[in-house]
Amino acid sequence: MPELPEVEALRGFLTDELVGRRMTAVVPVAVNVLKTYDPPLLALEGRTVTGVARHGKFLDVDAEGLHLVTHLARAGWLQWRDPLPEGLPRPGKGPLALRVALDTRQGFDLTEAGTQKRLAVYVTPEPAEIEGIARLGPDPFAPDFGEERFAALLAGERRQVKGALRDQSLIAGIGNAYSDEILHAARMSPFKLTSSLTEEDVHGLYGALVTTLTGAVERSRGLAAGRLKAEKKSGLRVHGRTGEPCPVCGDTIREVSFADSSLQYCPTCQTGGKPLADRRMSRLLK
Repeated sequence: MPELPEVEALRGFLTDELVGRRMTAVVPVAVNVLKTYDPPLLALEGRTVTGVARHGKFLDVDAEGLHLVTHLARAGWLQWRDPLPEGLPRPGKGPLALRVALDTRQGFDLTEAGTQKRLAVYVTPEPAEIEGIARLGPDPFAPDFGEERFAALLAGERRQVKGALRDQSLIAGIGNAYSDEILHAARMSPFKLTSSLTEEDVHGLYGALVTTLTGAVERSRGLAAGRLKAEKKSGLRVHGRTGEPCPVCGDTIREVSFADSSLQYCPTCQTGGKPLADRRMSRLLK
């Protein structure tokens, strides 16, 4: 899933490529991708892009006051086309969900792999009216997101810190991958309860959050859209690296599996050498 660093990099890339260009066609290929119907997609055609913004994991293309907002969900992506293929795309079973054409004969496709189709597209004059954006917590890159505010957010929580970091209504933009990376950098168990965090814990966690996200954004800055997935994967230290050695201590990275996701961690760095219980894997081994 694209998270804050990748969506921020896409925002920068699209700002360079889209601003000042006119949309000539916005074509839905997968019917279920469109979550709003008024204004229609056709209302975007003929408008010039005036800006690109990010709201958590939402990408927002502003075309003279009318916004094309996208949430790429778990398996969605944006693919830049230079030039665009000739002719209109046809509905089918492939990954293509929506195409945007520009007056330069360039454009981009929104695609989604897999069978669970969750990619969402909205057309609205007010992005803040989209439910997912309206409920977002503060952005980690906001000027007022300091350690004191971070501590206040966690002080009102009584749950595992992994879940708190991923909660978009608490903090916007952090997902499964970067919460694993932040917790590894902070040397903290994903199952540690927020109610048990000391001032020292919060200080370390805040520092890990800032350095992890800032580093990921810097690595992605200036990259073309097609290179961002590979950059994200290469920069991850524990997430998605089950069975590999920890880059800090050399211990084997372990995994805890859930119904539709998993987390990765280093026992030596994060849990005092003790593996976390993985009930799903235990059932499979019986």
